Amino acid sequence: MNDNRLLRVLRHRWFDDSDTRRALGPEALRRLQQRVAGSERKHSGEIRVCVEAGLPLSYLWRKASARERAVTLFGKLRVWDTAHNNGVLIYLLLAEHAIEIVADRGLNAHVSPAQWAAIVASMRDAFRARRHEEGLNAAIDAVDALLRQHYPLAAGQPNPNELPDEPLLR
Repeated sequence: MNDNRLLRVLRHRWFDDSDTRRALGPEALRRLQQRVAGSERKHSGEIRVCVEAGLPLSYLWRKASARERAVTLFGKLRVWDTAHNNGVLIYLLLAEHAIEIVADRGLNAHVSPAQWAAIVASMRDAFRARRHEEGLNAAIDAVDALLRQHYPLAAGQPNPNELPDEPLLR
C-alpha cells in the first residue's frame, strides 16, 4: 500500500459517528429536517441530506471517490425513485470535506453541470470552517430554488413526500 493510500485510509478511519453527531447536533438536525419539509411544500421534488464521517473500507481499498459513494447512496436511499424523477441527494463526506450533489434525470435535464458546481463551490467555505449546518442550509436553499423553478406545485397541490425529510448521518 503506498503512503497516500495509507494516509487516506487512516484519515477515514479516524472519523466516526461521533464526528457526524458533533458536526450536526440534535437541534441542527431538527432545523435541517424542517427546512427540507418546508422546501418540499413548494415543489414536487424530494431532497435528501446525507452526512458521512468516512468512506467504507471497501471504497478506500479501491480508491473510490466521494462522488462514487454519493451516487451509490443516491440509489440505496431510493432518491432516484420519485414520481417526477426529481429527487436530489446532498452528500457531505467529513473526512475529505467533500460535497456532492446528485440529482435525478428529471431535474438534471434543466440544470447544467456548471450550475451544480457553483452550488457546491458556494457551500465549500462553510464546510471548511466547520459550519456544517450553514453549508447544508445553503445547499437546501439552492436546490429548493431550482426545484421551485422547474417543478412548482400549483396552489393547494400537495407534495406526497416520497422520501424522509430528516438528514441521514452515517
